[in-house]
Amino acid sequence: MQGGTMADSSGPVWTPLVVLELASDTAEEAVTWLLRRIRDTQHNGGADLLVEQLGLGVETQKKQNPNLFLVGASNQRLLAGAEDVGLFKEYSDGSMRGFTCASKHNFKDFNGDGDGFLSMAECQYIIKHELDTLRAKDETHVPGHSHAKLYPGKSIIRRLQSKGILIQMFPLHEKEELKRLSFSWFKKLKLSLQPLDDIRHYYGEGQALYFGFLEYFTFALVPMALIGVPYFLFDWEDYDKYVIFAAFNLIWSTVILELWKRCSASLAYRWGTLSRKKAFEEPRPGFHGVLGFNPVTGREEPTYPTAKRHLRVYLVSVPFVLLCLYLSLYVMMIYFQMEGWVLSIHDEEPTFWTGILLFIPSIIYAVVIEIMNLIYRYAAEFLTEWENHRLESSYQNHLVLKVLVFNFFNCFASLFYIAFVMQDMVLLRQSLATLLITSQILNQIMESFLPYWLQRRRNKKMIRKVQKRATLQDKELPLEEQVRLEADMSTYLGTFDDYLELFLLFGYVSLFSCVYPLAAVLVVLNNITEVYSDAFKMCHVFKRPFSEPAANIGVWQLAFEAMCVIAVVTNCSLIGMSPQVKAYFPESDTQLILWTVAIEHCLLAIKFILSFLIPDVPKQIQVKLARLEFESLEALKKKRPIRGRSCWKPRSSPRHLSEEEKLRPPKIAKTSQ
Repeated sequence: MQGGTMADSSGPVWTPLVVLELASDTAEEAVTWLLRRIRDTQHNGGADLLVEQLGLGVETQKKQNPNLFLVGASNQRLLAGAEDVGLFKEYSDGSMRGFTCASKHNFKDFNGDGDGFLSMAECQYIIKHELDTLRAKDETHVPGHSHAKLYPGKSIIRRLQSKGILIQMFPLHEKEELKRLSFSWFKKLKLSLQPLDDIRHYYGEGQALYFGFLEYFTFALVPMALIGVPYFLFDWEDYDKYVIFAAFNLIWSTVILELWKRCSASLAYRWGTLSRKKAFEEPRPGFHGVLGFNPVTGREEPTYPTAKRHLRVYLVSVPFVLLCLYLSLYVMMIYFQMEGWVLSIHDEEPTFWTGILLFIPSIIYAVVIEIMNLIYRYAAEFLTEWENHRLESSYQNHLVLKVLVFNFFNCFASLFYIAFVMQDMVLLRQSLATLLITSQILNQIMESFLPYWLQRRRNKKMIRKVQKRATLQDKELPLEEQVRLEADMSTYLGTFDDYLELFLLFGYVSLFSCVYPLAAVLVVLNNITEVYSDAFKMCHVFKRPFSEPAANIGVWQLAFEAMCVIAVVTNCSLIGMSPQVKAYFPESDTQLILWTVAIEHCLLAIKFILSFLIPDVPKQIQVKLARLEFESLEALKKKRPIRGRSCWKPRSSPRHLSEEEKLRPPKIAKTSQ
């Protein structure tokens, strides 16, 4: 660990896994109440976890928040939690099965008391789950905070988050494991696949699937890049070339998405998330409303009328999005005016400098697009929060829809206008190249270099503080300082922005790469640098995120498939505009349009047929899942217990102990650095 382990008052040593940071002005009775609920047995409504307040660091100034707490659990408690969350592990016969304490010795790699059986990411996920399931009992409000009302049966942690009492909750890094992962992932330049299993082991399935998709997308672009280079080297006035390239583009974009489903299914089965049941969703921390009863759980909780939410969506959010689209269109028209002005200057007196000037409007427009996307993102998050969605999944779906619609329009509207209104293929190639290159440079600066620079400043500042006290002997920060350094790191906001960037790059390639075939080459180069920059950020810039079980890339699969359908329409239209195709219909434009639409519909039909013919899950995995389902049904018929708990019993409080003794915190075991 970062410099030490913990030992509670009864003796067993445990590893700190999760950090809770409460507001510095949190009432003392609230802290005492929360720690008691965390330590109390499950029978009494607690989490039965181990918790210890973090000691003061090298600075004892008033500005240092003392309310940092380390949370962990015993091996037996973690194994019981693995059963509670429905964790899948590899069975002795090689299949993936839901872990149960009753059959724990039948699972592969389970030895002794199970130490090392669960990865640190899984342990931290279990701790988070147990903290999230802490329920209010008969308390009406958080002690010492009358404004923070509590409702029976509702999550205490979520309530503390929504009221600003709990500032943050994050998992700790494991320094040695992180060093090994960093070395195999990005510290040595090599032509090899990413260590997806190691990434999944450290960060969880959701993060590993993103990097798996990034790697898959990069390799899938290689054929497009190899074909695109010779295409680019020849005269582009020969439109026959891009007709063939567009046809290849259509088949490529369909096949790679279908094959990715199979690839992700194989990964998810290997990691035990493919057949894992989704947990019952609790309301979001920010959800609010009038107190009522949940018809599913029967618990008392805030309720919000669906009709009122719909009014907010359709009367406020939708008009706001349309207004933003209009502003984006207005900015686009200003860009075309700038293009016309620069072109007129170049035509009057063409020189080397006026040739360079031709690219300036596109560069400015690309920068403006990125700024508008960033501003709109904050507005979309505010609006979606204001809509007051009850579930996190509903919140994410509405946010993704808002952001995708605007980003698609903002990034591609000018290209569609140039292609189908102006029909200027030279300007289309120039604009596409400029937008693609400029957006990639800006993304690398904002996502990699700026966070790296800020984090280096934080690290140097912390190391200087420790060196002043002469406590830094082996260049390893003590546990207290490491925790405070991680607490000050930027919070990783998930894979939303990463998938959004890949979505836009996929759009540039699938929509218009037949006009500018080097687009695939540029995206391949971008993705290679993206792997290293994202890996560095995950390991050294952001707090460690909690593991998120995932069986696929979720709603983004639908987004990429929708882009693929738009690509069919776009490429068919570009083919129909070529002089060679128009030559077959010299007298009637109507026939040309009808033939183009007919071919487009045929290609869409072929696309959906391919989607149907290529199974989403490989046959061998389907057989394994069917066998497990059959065995479960047979076990139910014979009334054999398929779940049971024998590895853990709830701890009971010692008899005749005073309240003060029960609340006495664990002690730190002194260990060498």
